[in-house]
Amino acid sequence: MQAHHRGNIEDTTEAYYIGLMNSCGFRNADLKKPTIAIVNSWTDANPGHKPLRELAQYVREGIWAGGGTPVEFNVPAPCDGMAQGAGMHAVLTQRDLICRSIEAMTIAHGFEGLVMLCSCDKIVPGMIMAAAQIDLPTIFLTAGAMTPYQDGGNVYVTCDLKEAIGQFGSGKITEETFHRWEQCMCASSGTCSMMGTANTMGTFLEATGVAPYGAATMLASDAGKVRQARDTGERIVQLVKEGVSFRDIMTKANFENGIKYISAIGGSTNAALHTLAISRMLDMPITIEDFDRLQKSVPCISKYKPSSKFNITDFHNAGGVPAVLKTIRDYLDLDVKTIHGYTLRHFLDTAPIHCDSSVIGTVEKPLSEAGCFSVLKGNLAPLGAVVKKTGVDPKMYYHKGPAVVFNSEEEVRDYMLAGSVKPGCVLVIRYEGPKGGPGMRELSIPAAMLVGMGLHTSVAMITDGRFSGATRGPCVGHITPEAYVGGPLAYVENGDIIEIDMDKCTINLLVDEKTLEERKKNFKPQDIHPVTGLLKSYRDKVSGADEGALWL
Repeated sequence: MQAHHRGNIEDTTEAYYIGLMNSCGFRNADLKKPTIAIVNSWTDANPGHKPLRELAQYVREGIWAGGGTPVEFNVPAPCDGMAQGAGMHAVLTQRDLICRSIEAMTIAHGFEGLVMLCSCDKIVPGMIMAAAQIDLPTIFLTAGAMTPYQDGGNVYVTCDLKEAIGQFGSGKITEETFHRWEQCMCASSGTCSMMGTANTMGTFLEATGVAPYGAATMLASDAGKVRQARDTGERIVQLVKEGVSFRDIMTKANFENGIKYISAIGGSTNAALHTLAISRMLDMPITIEDFDRLQKSVPCISKYKPSSKFNITDFHNAGGVPAVLKTIRDYLDLDVKTIHGYTLRHFLDTAPIHCDSSVIGTVEKPLSEAGCFSVLKGNLAPLGAVVKKTGVDPKMYYHKGPAVVFNSEEEVRDYMLAGSVKPGCVLVIRYEGPKGGPGMRELSIPAAMLVGMGLHTSVAMITDGRFSGATRGPCVGHITPEAYVGGPLAYVENGDIIEIDMDKCTINLLVDEKTLEERKKNFKPQDIHPVTGLLKSYRDKVSGADEGALWL
């Protein structure tokens, strides 16, 4: 989108704009400067975004100091953790609403540059999608990480609270402990200190050079956040003056670097969904096969909560994103540009980068030689499915067992709370895809309950919905085509044998073709979740997970 400066006081047709901006307190002298939008996703309803109200003030100071004029507006910012269950229908929808609302506001007001303040699961990718569409000079700044909680000599973070539900339900912890953790484990504002989708995509921003290094991993309470914010404000004005747009930096090579980085740090399976969507906004669409090729091309050298004992503060103290990029530099295109005015090569060659190899491993001794995900295909997922292989116990890389079928998240939750899960089975949750949900709900609580109950080494869980980036265990999501549109998941019956092989990247329903064809003839789409309004519009127009679940 071509930028246009609003505020030419010599142009009499701008009088209406100038007068209204004056009524907001801006002077004519201010309107001669580059007008920079601070796109804020502050809200009281999300700990990852609560710090952004204060942070925006420091960005504002930096923009003034750099010779620009800051103008702030807000977009929604749902918290995936709070929106579990029924609320999750309206979360992925907001990724695309955030994208289009930013685009619309920018077109309407003619901003010349953007500072995106974001932190969490759908807000970061939504803002990246907007930046790709608008293509103005853009810098991202995240709020920083939540303070980890210590209890009895152990360190806990948000994902441990989800697993505690299963521990309490199976009698492994007392009611007193459960309620203490419930109150204290999320110890401060900031992004949850785990490698969920929020930190996967937040650090992706750093890895692709569109956010300050350390922005996502630094504690939200660190004074360094104030300095980052001021620096960001000054730097965006300079980018506007230099005419450096978002796509000048987020090239295909840099975007591919970002996917490789995600795989190297054991990132969220949701990254597959979001990068597919972002690639389409960048007009360089990739397929799930492309994503798989890229993620397998780099070794996985580290992993974090809940897939290991290390949290995001441990990651930051070990060297953070710069240390990972330096470790995998031979797998990256080093000549890509960054917002900092230098290439990735220059940064890695000149910056004093510390790396603690006890937290961030080496390419010589990786955790996995071919990335962190397994993209599975087979007669149960002809268009693909995704699992974070590095979050799975190796004994579950291969699993074959009888299906126990559920038509909603609520059904499987009730079943698990009743303690009915038998070792060896495969829990099948369908009608939770982009259309069937609608909204492709995240089944992170059932997945965490499975771990808390100690069943993640004997029971698999599969769905056409999603799992959290903070999910571990044999949980296969994004099964495509989804059940609602007649995908094979719709034909699974209780007792059918399902075979999952993460090494061979296959997922199959071991039922003969004749039986499957008979089931298909009798198939009638089930509207498990009747919807109206926003969600009906979403259901009618959203694409499949294999295309990023785009509603645009």
